[in-house]
Amino acid sequence: MTEHLEANPAFVRLLEDTREASRTLRTQSSAVKDEVLTRLAGLLRERSGDIVEANSLDYERGEAGGIATGLLDRLRLTPERVEGLARAVEDIRGLSDPIGQVVRGHQLPNGLRVQQVRVPFGVVGAIYEARPNVTVDIAALCIKSGNAAVLRGGSLAESSNRVLVDIIGQALAGAGLPRSAVSTIDEFGREGATWLMRARGLIDVLIPRGSASLIQSVVTESQVPVIETGEGNVHIFVDQSADHTQAIDIVVNAKVQRPSVCNAVETVLVHHDEAPGLIPSLVDALKAQGVTVHGCEITQGLAEVEPASTDDWAREYLSLDVAMRVVDDVNDAIAHIQTYSTGHTESILTESVTRAEQFLREVDSAVVMVNTSTRFTDGGEFGFGAEVGISTQKLHARGPMGLPELTSTKWIVRGLGHTRS
Repeated sequence: MTEHLEANPAFVRLLEDTREASRTLRTQSSAVKDEVLTRLAGLLRERSGDIVEANSLDYERGEAGGIATGLLDRLRLTPERVEGLARAVEDIRGLSDPIGQVVRGHQLPNGLRVQQVRVPFGVVGAIYEARPNVTVDIAALCIKSGNAAVLRGGSLAESSNRVLVDIIGQALAGAGLPRSAVSTIDEFGREGATWLMRARGLIDVLIPRGSASLIQSVVTESQVPVIETGEGNVHIFVDQSADHTQAIDIVVNAKVQRPSVCNAVETVLVHHDEAPGLIPSLVDALKAQGVTVHGCEITQGLAEVEPASTDDWAREYLSLDVAMRVVDDVNDAIAHIQTYSTGHTESILTESVTRAEQFLREVDSAVVMVNTSTRFTDGGEFGFGAEVGISTQKLHARGPMGLPELTSTKWIVRGLGHTRS
């Protein structure tokens, strides 16, 4: 299993220990797994000061290193955000355990009983950057779904992740489970990430979260099966029948509420008929929140904005910037989305049922919405407690991934001495 993996022996032992721990975790009852999560939520609150202190070291290093504002926001853990992590763990604990659920089953004419049931993947690897909250989210989802986890959280959040993984290990040990069921490879640096991508046989599936370059690097270089989470070039189309007040509220929320995340809107498309009446007010509302608007020629003629280039239509800003373009109709909006979208989330604001249904039917993204902020594309908001990522691929999982998406299936066949003729 490890013959092909040319890596530090300590790294290989860590993965082997996690693999062994996965065999223990996969057989645990829901009650035992829920006990771990109860302990984890309590420990997050109890050691909140330790977490925030460690995170402040990461944040200060990030500021000194000049990392982007969006990354700094993702990196930061405040007491309020730690409390949010604890609540998310409790939400996950309260969800139904997917393991053992029957997906389908039937009895054959010959009497054999055949069932397809959910089982854990085994060991889930995750590579991400500057997102210590992901450490807790992935660990909690993996524990509940009976999976072990190997985490590469990156150097930017190394102090935070060290404390969080220690807390997770404490919760596992308190319930009588091996601490190695959730491990970190941060100590091995970038080389560890490369080894992780080559650890086929020790890692069952690898999930990257982060920048487009990080995700593409994992997708193209990994020898381990990958679930691709995608960058979010997210669109909102304001149709000619949209309520202007509602449209302004939704667009501002989708851009400003947390601009550094993948479900924040990056391009606003406005129907030609609505542009003169809506764009000046919409631009003013965005500017009042510190947003820089990059507009097409028509938008430039209606409001004071920065000129948009072709690159702006394809850009995931992850900042207080937004592109704005006037389109002829819903067909023109869909064509623009088909050209520039990353397949994450798109929303139409309209009072027309016909155009709403056309948008839902023809736009091929992981999440398609009507009359709502794109900020709702989120595992927690969808009722999953948290998410392991938002998949923009079409195999296995698509959209926010919760507990069921961290499972595979196996077939169980029960017979009574059957032989095949």
